[in-house]
Amino acid sequence: MKTAKKLILASIVLPLILSTTNVFAHGGNEPQGPRGECRPGLDRDMMKELDLTASQKEQFKELRQANKEAMKEKFKDKPQADDAMRDAHFNKLNDLLLADKFDPAKATALAQEMANKQVERQVDMLSKQHKMLSILTPEQKAKFIELQKERMEDCADDMPRHHGKDRN
Repeated sequence: MKTAKKLILASIVLPLILSTTNVFAHGGNEPQGPRGECRPGLDRDMMKELDLTASQKEQFKELRQANKEAMKEKFKDKPQADDAMRDAHFNKLNDLLLADKFDPAKATALAQEMANKQVERQVDMLSKQHKMLSILTPEQKAKFIELQKERMEDCADDMPRHHGKDRN
């Protein structure tokens, strides 16, 4: 698969994965803010409709706890390293943008570096989502897909449509 196709696919999948993983990471709490109900994922209402067994509920709880602990461990000693990486990226970006002449090779390398990090995060989130959804039975998975489609259709109906200039 060509890099451009991978990047396009990643830009489409990322919002879906982020919102789903975010729901799992917050213990099933629905996201707050505008249109939070339109985010894809397995929220409390959906979990109720899937009729999870006590064992499945416990498995979800254990996975959420394990993910929470893994994230705490991952970021426990990293603030200084993250700050240094962020500063280095900021400097590279400014060097590129403030240079006398634009260097497409440097821009490509910087964009590729950013895309690679995003892909790594997406793969990690997909892995977590897969673990969560693997708890469901085949029937529950089918119901999950159905509920997700219904939700996205409802949200598409609620979404304002913009076709060119407003004609007031």
